[in-house]
Amino acid sequence: MRTIDEILIRAPLERVFQVASGVERWPAILPHYRWVRFLDRRDGGGTVEMAAWRPFGLLRYPVWWVSEITVDRRACEVRYRHVRGITRGMDVVWRLVPQPNVLQDSALPSPPFRVGTPSGTAQPEAVLVTVVHEWRGPAWPLVGPLAASLVIGPVFIHGIASWGSNENWRARMSASELAARPCP
Repeated sequence: MRTIDEILIRAPLERVFQVASGVERWPAILPHYRWVRFLDRRDGGGTVEMAAWRPFGLLRYPVWWVSEITVDRRACEVRYRHVRGITRGMDVVWRLVPQPNVLQDSALPSPPFRVGTPSGTAQPEAVLVTVVHEWRGPAWPLVGPLAASLVIGPVFIHGIASWGSNENWRARMSASELAARPCP
């Protein structure tokens, strides 16, 4: 099973990376996250327990997992390896790639502008955030991979990632909100 979710955020790379890697603050930013807490913290990551809601119309289904998190500032990536919960064994990577020449899009918040670009004109700053989940499925004989591909991946994983990313990151992480929030 492999799911890919992407979102373009109009803000400087450094600030988007701080927010993406500051997982303990996600419940304050992303309302579908119930809690995020470090069980063990070490340089560049640790073990983190996460819980969220998967919405189904008016109903919400609780989900929970524990991951090893690795924050790689040089690669602009945050990686997870799920170690507990139904998704044990899942690998997740958040990749952040600057997009310096993004055209104005009325569906996105107004961008900040950098001055002094090579062409001499102001260009909007934006970051493409790509979240990739890869997993063989639960260790259930015969049905594990099928359950992952048909239900867990597209319904739960993609549902949580796209619901959080597309609706809430864009709405709550606009450039003006990012600039107003203190860095963790």
